[in-house]
Amino acid sequence: MQISMSSTALGVSRRMLTNLTHILDLGEAHATARKIDPLVLTGDRLAPDMFPLRRQVQIACDAVKNGLARIAGVDAPKFEDDETSFEELRERIGKTLAFIDTVPADRLDGAEDRAITFPVGKGGTRTMSGFDYLTGWMLPNLFFHVTTAYNILRHNGVEVGKADYLLGRAARGG
Repeated sequence: MQISMSSTALGVSRRMLTNLTHILDLGEAHATARKIDPLVLTGDRLAPDMFPLRRQVQIACDAVKNGLARIAGVDAPKFEDDETSFEELRERIGKTLAFIDTVPADRLDGAEDRAITFPVGKGGTRTMSGFDYLTGWMLPNLFFHVTTAYNILRHNGVEVGKADYLLGRAARGG
């Protein structure tokens, strides 16, 4: 199999968001088993200046939907960023996964050298090649926010491990 922009962008994005859903399932099960208000977990953060779990999930989804849209030259769906519950966060991931399924692979393949200009900071922009954007911006952002969501739950005692991050449900025989 040859590595392509589409196989990398679509496959990795789909897998990481699916695994994030699994991690959220473990977080919700933990809250239920210990009679913890689930909103305590979705609102928790690792440090005072970091975003809470719910925002980490929203940004992971945004990294995928906006990133794929920019590379493919299609419109990204707009989400309201109003999710608070585990169920709502999983729904957002589901909408992002549904969007992934609509991105034409042929719009990604061949975009390695396409100039991608995107917003950074407050009012700034940056331009990278499609390949550099995918491998040096979009996917690292996805990994960062999924990892941070994982770490918030792990910090709160959720029994989640590396295999859950890498393999999702398959880690637990599902």
